[in-house]
This record gives sequence, C-alpha cells and structure tokens, in this order.
Amino acid sequence: MKFCMVTTFYPPYNFGGDGIYVEALSHELVHRGHEVTVVHCTDAFALVSGRRDVTAPPRVAGGVRVVRLHSAWGPLSPLLTQQTGYPLLKRRQLAATLAEGHDVVHFHNISLVGGPGVLALPAGDALKLYTLHEHWLLCSTHIFWKNREQACDQRDCLRCCIRSRIPPQAWRATGMIERSVRHVDALIAPSEFTAARHRDAGLPVPIVVNPLFARVRPADDGAPVPRGEHFVFVGRITPSKGVRPMLQQFAAHPEFQLRLAGDGEALAALRSEFGRCAHIHFLGPVGADALPALYAGARAVILPSLAPETFGLTVVEGMAFGTPALVHDAGGCREIVERSGAGHVFTDFTELPALLHRLVSDGAHWQQLSDCAREATRTQYHVEHHLSRYLGLIAELQARRQPKAAA
Repeated sequence: MKFCMVTTFYPPYNFGGDGIYVEALSHELVHRGHEVTVVHCTDAFALVSGRRDVTAPPRVAGGVRVVRLHSAWGPLSPLLTQQTGYPLLKRRQLAATLAEGHDVVHFHNISLVGGPGVLALPAGDALKLYTLHEHWLLCSTHIFWKNREQACDQRDCLRCCIRSRIPPQAWRATGMIERSVRHVDALIAPSEFTAARHRDAGLPVPIVVNPLFARVRPADDGAPVPRGEHFVFVGRITPSKGVRPMLQQFAAHPEFQLRLAGDGEALAALRSEFGRCAHIHFLGPVGADALPALYAGARAVILPSLAPETFGLTVVEGMAFGTPALVHDAGGCREIVERSGAGHVFTDFTELPALLHRLVSDGAHWQQLSDCAREATRTQYHVEHHLSRYLGLIAELQARRQPKAAA
C-alpha cells in the first residue's frame, strides 16, 4: 500500500514522541514492503526551536520519502496556520503531495503543518486516519497544562492561553474542529484514557485504541547489559513532566542514583538547582543508539508527569529491556502499569522514596516486575501487535467502503 504521513515535526527536526513514532512506524511499513511518504514543516521547527538554518531539502532515508515544507515567509507560515487553522502558505505543497494517489493518509501532529483545515484537503480515494498523540484537538496547550504551572482542573482557556504565552485561537470557538474531523475515517488513540477524553468531547468520528510500541528494543544477540542500581528519566525536561518534584525527592535521598536523559526549557534551571547533588546526573540529549544501554542498565524508568499523558512511550521502551516503571498517576501511563503489572503508580511524590527502596532492596519483587515487563512487551506492546491492529483497522475501513461504492 501507499501511505502518506502528515506531521508538524519529524526527526531530526523534532521535539517529542510524535515525530519519533512517525519515523518508527514509517520504517516498519517500508520494511514490510509498503511505500511511505512523510510530509512535515521545517518552518514550524525553526519557529519553536529559534533556529534559522533549517532549510534542508527533501530526501529519501531508510526507504522513506521525506517532503520538507518550507515557505519564503519562514516562521510566518506556521504562525498564520496557528491563528487561522488553515495551511494558508503551504496549501499548494500539501495538496500536491496528498493528490499523489495514496491508499492511506495518516495525520499526526497537525497543529502547525496545517491546523484542522488540513484534514479537509482532497486526497483522492485515500482513507484518512488521525493519531491523537496529544490533546491538541481539545486544548490549545496540547497537554492540558494550565497557566504554565499545573494540570488543567477546569476550563479557562482564554486566560490560560494568555498566561501560557500562546496566541488565542478564535477558530476554536467556531466548530471548526468538529467540521474538520468529519473528513477523517477514524481517530486512533494510544490509550483508553485518551480515547475516553475525546469521546466525552463528542467528536463525530469513530475512535479506536492502539497502544504504541517501543522503537528501541534489545539486540537480537541477547547480549546482557549489567544491571545497575540507578533510576532513569527519559524525555522532555519541562515543568509539565514533573521533573522538579521528582528531583526534590532524590535530592533528599542521596542513596539513590538518578540519570536524566533529555533536553527542554527547564534543563538549565534544574541543573543550576540540583547540580550540586553528586548522585543526580544530567546527561542532556541522548541519541536512540545510546538508549538501549540506558534502559537495560537501570533499576526502573520513572515517568513523573504532572500533565495527563496520552500514553507513556518511555515506559514501554524500558519494559522492552525488562526494566520496571514508576509513574505518576497522570493520564494514559497508568494503564500501561496496570495492564502489565510491571511497576507501580504513585499519586504523591512523597511515596517515591519507599518505592525506590523496595526496588533496590527486594530482589524477588524487582524480578517479578521485570518478568511482567518482558511478558507485556511480548504480548501487548510489540511492534507486530501494533502493526497487526493498525493494518487490520485499515482493512476493516476499506471493507466498509466497498459495499457503499457498489451501492
């Protein structure tokens, strides 16, 4: 089949898990004989990152054709999209790519590549799918992070946008999102939590759940990695990720080692505040090639998010190496732990030291969690299960269309 992935960010011009997933899915599809085109917006990356040297041409990498959208107006293009909800300055480029005769057009993070208006662009007879990597359809901050300081407890969107330094989007009050998603055949949620949140919003399109898979997995040779006593955090270092309250607990307990891999707006301040702690190590950005050793050598992966996660990709990445997880009760990451039995959920950060102590001191308990992690990877979060559900959904939607076409 012929696939087209539409996303705002794509590696190496990428920030979070959405671009990582698109890259992993695209390469897995190509590996299985499908044809994949990815179209993304370099102007959006330049706008958010502050860089002005992002003018790389289209390319083919790993069998995936990558179309990089760029406008002579530069960052003004994604700003106009953010304010209007339409791909004004990139409409022609997007429309030309979508009209290439794809079997499936799969939308991901569309916030700055085209807004909700991109969903209505003609794509021939292609099926249209949309994965809910974030809560952007429901929240201007994408992650229900209110006023740059707390998880959203009640709607106060205009004031939140102003305090969050996000230009308010008047089109959100016009019903544009509801009209636009009607052009999509199905929404894909990575967790039941995310699916329920969007169903409760009354979106007029079917929502199916397909948990994500780990992009990094143990090597085929099965060579063991020495298991250490340290804990790891992998991800964006931002206030919404709950890194600071996690560091406060570790700072008070120097008997536990912590390694943080990632970059983000809070990194410099947290390094300054906690850099004196010899048992806390800030690794900075870490490439995918270094993640296996980081995951495999850890006692547990910690996901301390305060804002509700749609899934929790680093949790299943760690589980692939038999590494248990400790997650703050925020969104879809709780489901992973409950379904797998491969860790613990904490509701208050003061619970964290006792959990750390148990994972270090109780070898039998740790081994039980590790076994559950490996089993859940094999039966629930493996790439083959994800692709089976993904391709099965496509086949089901195509089959539904055939009787309509005959009629």
